[in-house]
Amino acid sequence: MRPQEPAMQIGIDSFAAVVSDPATGVTLSASQRLQHLIEEIETADRAGVDSFGVGEHHRQEYLDSAPAVILAAAASRTDRIRLTSAVTVLSAADPVRVFQEFATLDLLSGGRAEIVAGRGSFTEAFPLFGLALQDYDSLFAEKLDLLLKLRESTQVHWTGQHRAPLTGQGVYPRPVQSPLPVWLGVGGTPQSFVRAGLLGLPLMVAIIGGDLRQFRPLIDLYREAGRRAGHAPESLKVGVHAFGFVAPTTTQALDAFYPGYARMLETVGRERGWAPPRRAQFDAAAGPGGPYLIGDPQTVAEKALWVNDVLGGIDRLTFQMTNVLLPHAGMLEAIDLLGGRVKPLVQHALAQGVPTT
Repeated sequence: MRPQEPAMQIGIDSFAAVVSDPATGVTLSASQRLQHLIEEIETADRAGVDSFGVGEHHRQEYLDSAPAVILAAAASRTDRIRLTSAVTVLSAADPVRVFQEFATLDLLSGGRAEIVAGRGSFTEAFPLFGLALQDYDSLFAEKLDLLLKLRESTQVHWTGQHRAPLTGQGVYPRPVQSPLPVWLGVGGTPQSFVRAGLLGLPLMVAIIGGDLRQFRPLIDLYREAGRRAGHAPESLKVGVHAFGFVAPTTTQALDAFYPGYARMLETVGRERGWAPPRRAQFDAAAGPGGPYLIGDPQTVAEKALWVNDVLGGIDRLTFQMTNVLLPHAGMLEAIDLLGGRVKPLVQHALAQGVPTT
């Protein structure tokens, strides 16, 4: 028999946040931070990590307003890792340009590009690009429709409300992969899960807190919608994006990750009226049954297997490792441990129930 693909891919996501050295308090220059990010992706490639995603934000504290450019730089210095957005804020983008950028990335990387299309969790892009926030839903639905048509055909005839029509113009270049992979990034709304199922798109679920088990009915809803729409079960892939970090011991992992995690949540929380983060809550979220995958390799591997079981089987687990107060060496060590220790433990355990012939 043909060798089976791994039961669960292990990935990393980054928001390219500006980073300060916790020892000196000195903030890295934007150029140095981006060079560090490319080194992180190179390290992930060597360590055997399956995918690396770069987010999209249009805020002072992030450097990922042009994720396809960052990923293209990484493509020239990596060999096998899949390069993806995390997420492309499609509501505020021109689908033609998104397709062209990621098709170009696909060519540069030899067929390793993916798009995770979503709405994002911030709204700065709407006024920046002259869009009305009240059109939040219709913008995304319409632009997703166009993006999917662009990957199906070189010449597209299309009319919508928010963009000039296409009347058969050719959209180039075409990617290596046909079709170019497009995942749908979702939060917690049932409608988004159903939409992904009806379209037969792989699903990337962002889980940043709460009880992870509450997402199982939504994932079941996605799979049922896909089945009813006639999509093959194997095409209905599920990914999970969650906070994660690995260190030699669980205490080291928690102590290293928490300061930057708290700083990041405090910054966002001031805008949104959230209560300040507390260490006890963080530790509980990283403990058994919590949504965070933070600890030593064995602990994180066991947590990944638990996530897989609770959610009825997942195809990709991506670790949100962005941290604004973590030394670069600590991040590189975590990436090495994730690819070199956690991934083999997870895939060995999963393989015990997979036929080998």
